[in-house]
Amino acid sequence: MMGFARFMMRRQRNLTFWKLLGSGSGQGFTPNPNWGVYAILCVWSDRTSADAGVAQGVFGRYRARASEFYTVFMAPFATRGQWSGCEPFQVSHPPVTGPIAVMTRATLKPRAIPKFWKMEPSVSALVGQNTQMIFKIGLGEKPFVQQMTFSIWPDVTPMAAFARGCGAHAEAISRVRAQDMFAEELYARFAITGSNGSWCGCDPLG
Repeated sequence: MMGFARFMMRRQRNLTFWKLLGSGSGQGFTPNPNWGVYAILCVWSDRTSADAGVAQGVFGRYRARASEFYTVFMAPFATRGQWSGCEPFQVSHPPVTGPIAVMTRATLKPRAIPKFWKMEPSVSALVGQNTQMIFKIGLGEKPFVQQMTFSIWPDVTPMAAFARGCGAHAEAISRVRAQDMFAEELYARFAITGSNGSWCGCDPLG
């Protein structure tokens, strides 16, 4: 499904951008794949199209083969950077004070791959120790090269404190910038507008 579904995804109406993603094991960016969990990122023209799209077609085939299927609906309120040479998210929601979702995505330059993954264990340890995250998962298009994190926080404040205030994470960001490790990067924050299904037997946003 993750290999051949791309042909069906191209035929989805009102779908303006999509990615089929694998997941990493552990707490964040990890090179070890989790063969049991996959993600589908979709940008729809509107919420009505999103509701209709995920209720049928290729998504029905995914549900038929899955023990669980969990969907989070979001609207971006801040975004910068590019993904595959384009800007997939257009700001469509004002900043929020409640729960937010955060997406970070990057393509590593070949020379930076060993340095980046050497930093990974200490950063993942911090992610695992953080009790304020509602949800977290590391995703990717190509192992070792194109990586993404997706996390949900109760609000902006603890997310910003983790990003800038935690030692290993802040140090990793500084090194990435100083050594120009990314060929492409994107950061986005989203208001959460709905969810359905379950993750490990429940809705993390419930």
